[in-house]
Amino acid sequence: MSDRDLTALPVDELEEEDAKAELARLAAEIAEHDAHYYRQDAPVISDAEYDALRQRNAAIEARFPHLIREDSPSERIGAAPSEAFGKVRHAVPMLSLGNAFADEDVEEFVARIRRFLKLEEDDPLALTAEPKIDGLSISLRYEKGRFVRAATRGDGYEGEDVTANVRTIGDVPEKLRAKDVPDVFEVRGEIYMRHDDFAALNARQAEAGDKVFANPRNAAAGSLRQLDAEVTRARPLRFFAYAWGEVSSLPADTQTGVVDALGAWGFPVNPEMVRCDSVSEMLDHYRGLEERRASLGYDIDGVVYKVDRLDYQERLGFVSRSPRWAIAHKFPAEKATTVLNAIEVQVGRTGALTPVAKLEPVTVGGVVVSNATLHNEDEIARKDIRVGDTVVVQRAGDVIPQIVSVDTSKRPKDSAPFEMPHTCPVCGSHAVREEGEAVRRCTGGLVCEAQAKERLKHFVSRNAFDIEGLGEKQVELFWEKGAVREPADIFTLEARDGGSLTPLKNWPGFGEVSARNLFDAIDARRTVPFDRFLFGLGIRHVGQTTARLLARTYGNFDTFRKAMVAAEPREGEAWEWLLSIDGIGETVAGALVDFFAEAHNEEALDRLLAEVQVEDMEAARTDTPIAGKTVVFTGTLERMTREEAKARAEALGAKVAGSVSARTDYLVAGPGAGSKLKKANELGVKVLTEDEWLDLIPPL
Repeated sequence: MSDRDLTALPVDELEEEDAKAELARLAAEIAEHDAHYYRQDAPVISDAEYDALRQRNAAIEARFPHLIREDSPSERIGAAPSEAFGKVRHAVPMLSLGNAFADEDVEEFVARIRRFLKLEEDDPLALTAEPKIDGLSISLRYEKGRFVRAATRGDGYEGEDVTANVRTIGDVPEKLRAKDVPDVFEVRGEIYMRHDDFAALNARQAEAGDKVFANPRNAAAGSLRQLDAEVTRARPLRFFAYAWGEVSSLPADTQTGVVDALGAWGFPVNPEMVRCDSVSEMLDHYRGLEERRASLGYDIDGVVYKVDRLDYQERLGFVSRSPRWAIAHKFPAEKATTVLNAIEVQVGRTGALTPVAKLEPVTVGGVVVSNATLHNEDEIARKDIRVGDTVVVQRAGDVIPQIVSVDTSKRPKDSAPFEMPHTCPVCGSHAVREEGEAVRRCTGGLVCEAQAKERLKHFVSRNAFDIEGLGEKQVELFWEKGAVREPADIFTLEARDGGSLTPLKNWPGFGEVSARNLFDAIDARRTVPFDRFLFGLGIRHVGQTTARLLARTYGNFDTFRKAMVAAEPREGEAWEWLLSIDGIGETVAGALVDFFAEAHNEEALDRLLAEVQVEDMEAARTDTPIAGKTVVFTGTLERMTREEAKARAEALGAKVAGSVSARTDYLVAGPGAGSKLKKANELGVKVLTEDEWLDLIPPL
């Protein structure tokens, strides 16, 4: 073996013997740090240093998968404590907020609300403005005033059960003694750490020679997710209440009133929350908080605005994964300067070639950044980004790293403009740009390993099948060993493993327990909701929101599949019905029928459906006169906007279509109705006036 200092050698320069030695060193070193952190709560290196060790280990394993050790740190459960917590399904989803980054965004947000609610400029519209705490979102369930469960946000629909740990936080009352507390009330808010508590914790850590935390948010999140609740108890965590989930009743009819009630019940609420009657008041409060940001005593990364009246909130409803009645006005992103060492072209699951900037690592907003998206070749050309350039990096919305600008005065003399490859870097197939698209795509869909592996990674991802213990690294391993090449292979893995000369329990990084756990996790996902199944197929242009819309519309997968096959000629009733769904255009419809028209896709689906069961999708509501009905709106509505009418119908379980067909149950026609009204009369579709429609549906 070489006498070189292997710790300083880049992974792509390691020879096999060097890699073997490095994996042995890293396994021992990471195991020692895990013992300090998880069992002794006494880490001795920083988060960044620990992460660097794990990243190096993962990179070496990816390059030399046949060298993966039985004691590989990437396989140890102790390194991922969140997997040890039970899962909680949220009765009311914990959705994220849309973002505003400029005053104009806030002005448009308020104008959009007024248009939706058909409010005139002089009609009163109050909104609340409160600090956006940079912490960990949590939902606390109370039954008859007693605390019974705490769950993290997770993916918005399913979170982690952290009840035992949250019980140790002094700000969270065990029993609400007020007389007006509803029988069921889920209080939602943020767990965080104050600056003074964080400084004291780090001082104690430093004095003891232990790990110093990078920032309060990381310290709070790590403290809450401890396997030992006593470790959490020792950490200075705090809580702010500002929202709610499932409730049997509400104590007020405004956001302000409910938050006041939360305060009266014993929950800490933020004194910086104010009620504003105009955009100027909202922006004044935003600027005031931005100026006082450093003196608040805790981290905030913006201001959240919410419509105050709860009946307005209900009318406004939700779009995709965000409420229409709230938005987060983020503070300007933090920036840093670094050097662009290389541009790497990655191939995604749809064949898209994406250029990624490989940066000299730099800390931006408390996070070490070494990669940044470059979007596409047009963006690179527009900013004239070149390898070797000194660049300014920011985290967009404090999350996604991106290159803002180039300091051309520091550009190397021999630099050359970047040229996007015209062949796929993985399989060598032609890479072409479709008309109207900014991205270049690999044409080797059937032979490109990058796409096949990425599709499998997508299939097992959190918002698709979400198979615990089967992540990107495991997919890579099973792919390289030829054990998994398509989704159905995942579910036949155990059956095939029984006859294998080298069963999974004998693979490097696995043992009898870990193999059994993986097989059990796979079996637990043999029944999957329609929308998750459809999203997991990785059909181009079909994201989570579209998958959920299609699942609600067609009800069950077999009906949907037959409809897509029938729509393949792009004409006829099935095609027209697909296009009539409000939110489905020709691009999405074309991608769907193309997918089901491919014989190899149909064959792969048959193999998958022989192993899994797809649950039918129930309507959002089944207890209303319009549940399951298909409704079309036309003409000018006078008592609500068209957008509001659609949102209300969907919330009551109806399917909203954009055109009239024989499957339409109701056409709601206002003044000025034209061709849709004529077609409805020809087909015998029930036509309602706006007043008749409002008489039919339940009142708000």
